[in-house]
Amino acid sequence: MEDKLKELFEANYQRLRDEGGHALTDYAKNEAFEQVLWYWRRLRDLAEKVTDTEVRLSLPNQTTPGGRPFSIDGIVDIVREEATTKMYDVKTHDLAYIQANKELYEEQLNIYAHIWQELRKNDLDTTAVISSDLPENLKKAIRSRDVEKIKKEAAAWDPVVPIELKKDKVAATIKAFGEVVDAIEDGEFSCPKPETLKSKFPGTSKTFAYKVCLNCDGRYACNAYRQYAIAQVHGKARDLVKYFEQDIEKEQQEDWLESNTANKEEI
Repeated sequence: MEDKLKELFEANYQRLRDEGGHALTDYAKNEAFEQVLWYWRRLRDLAEKVTDTEVRLSLPNQTTPGGRPFSIDGIVDIVREEATTKMYDVKTHDLAYIQANKELYEEQLNIYAHIWQELRKNDLDTTAVISSDLPENLKKAIRSRDVEKIKKEAAAWDPVVPIELKKDKVAATIKAFGEVVDAIEDGEFSCPKPETLKSKFPGTSKTFAYKVCLNCDGRYACNAYRQYAIAQVHGKARDLVKYFEQDIEKEQQEDWLESNTANKEEI
């Protein structure tokens, strides 16, 4: 099966490369397949039980507080076994972040549960989020090639995070979605304070700037990010450019160097 996964991964990568015109470095490509491989190894039993995969859920004909029409859409996997039905939402987010911010995922999954139960008239017993991202300790163990460390970290890794069903919060969540739609349509975007960018992102060891700003194209015109960048280089203009041109930060660079150094030593 793992050979088949490699074959499917290569085929999917080539399709995405042809469609998007972008290629990955060997390092990034290997990291991506490693994530797929370990995800399969850890959740094989669950994956084989999935009865409905990539189920599209839609809540149409909603209206924002400002009177704008909008819809909520999502994709989930369903496992039906014996007398129970379970819903899973796969995320690429850090496991620690999901566990530390479960209320954010409760809002989303309760909407999906509402669609599944009330609109589709299906039974549902439990919901959960699955984190497909490998924990840092497991990544380090894999890079070390230490079999015992790998076994230990793999055994400690549980990527399935149960989410409590709360039907009474569905209306408030739909309203909150509508308020976001209104804010986007009205062009109301408020930047966080510069000190927020330096703070640790909830549930992780990374900063807000690392987890959020580097994935936001708006940072190029963001006053808070500009102040954050200037503070990091102590006002030295020649060092400022990297904060607006780089795609990776020091931690990611170190990960790349660590991995490639290990590979060269083996060669």
